[in-house]
Order: sequence, then C-alpha cells, then structure tokens
Amino acid sequence: MVLNDNISVLQHLRSSSHPGHILVIDPDDQTPEMAAKRSIACVLAGTRCILVGGSTAVDGTPVHDTVVAIQESLELCKWNATQDSEASEDDWNIPVLLFPAGARALSPAADGITFMTLMNSRNLQFVMGEQVLGGTIVQKMNIEPIPMGYIVFAPGGKVGEVGEADLILPDQKERCVNYVAAAECFGFPLIYLEAGSGASSPVPPEMISAAKKVAPNSMIVVGGGMHNGKLAQQSVNAGADWIVTGNLTEEFDDAAELEKVMREYIQTMRS
Repeated sequence: MVLNDNISVLQHLRSSSHPGHILVIDPDDQTPEMAAKRSIACVLAGTRCILVGGSTAVDGTPVHDTVVAIQESLELCKWNATQDSEASEDDWNIPVLLFPAGARALSPAADGITFMTLMNSRNLQFVMGEQVLGGTIVQKMNIEPIPMGYIVFAPGGKVGEVGEADLILPDQKERCVNYVAAAECFGFPLIYLEAGSGASSPVPPEMISAAKKVAPNSMIVVGGGMHNGKLAQQSVNAGADWIVTGNLTEEFDDAAELEKVMREYIQTMRS
C-alpha cells in the first residue's frame, strides 16, 4: 500500500487541499495495465485519490487485479521520487479506495473502502444488505472503512438503474436537504451526490449549496456529468469539496495527452 502508515485515509482526505479531484476507475471498462497508466497520468495532473469500482463490477477478481496494478505503479513512482532531489515522495501518497457495487467486489490490496449506503434506493439490499454481507470481510482484510452516504440524482445513469434509486429530481431540493441532513446526523464524513456515470447533466449547483449548508461537518463529494472543468468549477463554487470523474479519462489511451487534459481540468476547477 502506498499511503503513509502514519496517516489514515480519512485524515488524508480531510487534510488535502480542497477542492480536490478524485479519479474513479471502472475495472470492467479497462485492463489493469491501462487503469494504472491512466491513474499515474491523473496523479501527475493533480488527482489526490483513486476509487476502484463501478455500478456493475461485482466480481472481486478484476477489482483486485486493478488495485494491485495501480498500487504497484504508485510504489514505483514513489521510489523514483526518492532518487530525484527535486521530487517529493508525498506526491505519490495517494489512497486507492474500493468503490464497490457489492460485497464481493473487494480487494485486500486497497488502502480503504467507501463503506456506503445508497440512501435513496428502493431496494434494502443496497441500503444495508450488501453492507451486512461485506462488513466482516472488510474487517478481515484490515482495510480502512470510510462511512459514506450515497445519494443518486436524476438522470442517475447505470447506478440509478442497478441501484434501483428513487432519483432526486432537479425541483426536489427539499428531498435533497432531507437526505443530506440524515447523512450528517448519521455522522458520515463523506456525502456523495451522484448524477450517474456519464450523465448528460451534473447535480444542480443549488442542490450542492443546500447540501453544504445542512452538512457542515461532512465533505461533499460530487460526481456524474462533470464533462469539463467549468462544470466542475460551478460545483466547487456551490460547495463541493471533491469532484469525481471517470468516463472522461477513458477517452484517452495516451498518458501524456490525458495528463495535459486533466491538468487543465483541475486548474479550471480550482480557479
């Protein structure tokens, strides 16, 4: 594991400069080698956390192989930094977290797991069932659980479909506030507002602002529909602490080109 033993994943997430960028890697959409290549390019561009998982990745084998490939690449880059007086090892202390669709999509090679409840699912299996199945496994793997409230907004994408979400619509700000307030009362350090992978539009900024107001003690994570840095910037200005992208990076096989695009993306996001 690459993350410094003296700092927990949650401490890393809280201490990182906000707004921060999170890369999500779907093992079903790329080989482990390509996932590692894209991860390194994004870290060079400014990414500070990597999630591995997806809406349909329920088999642990591709998840584990992908986590291992990313961790090995980060370790190599960290070692290279020790040989360069102008480089910093800390730049490569990037947590690799599981972002599972279910209790079987796990890996002991990860630094931690977003131990989440899909709060607005109609199916209790996604609210608490998979969590009950996976809790003892996570403990045996000795990976850090990061409790997270996961709330899906329209259009919802694949996660909305697979997770049987009762989507929050653009005119339902009160529903958004109620869910986020409940997540804050549960004490979730992360609250993820998700529009769905590759969504045509992101979570509305007014929803993000309302969420931040009622959950001042949580980090607000926003993903789905973040097609460019300007959209990410709007979410940041509304109160997002972390912006998540995934589909965008899958458009690039060339690492140098991806690094350039993501560097511009993150700079715009933070401007």
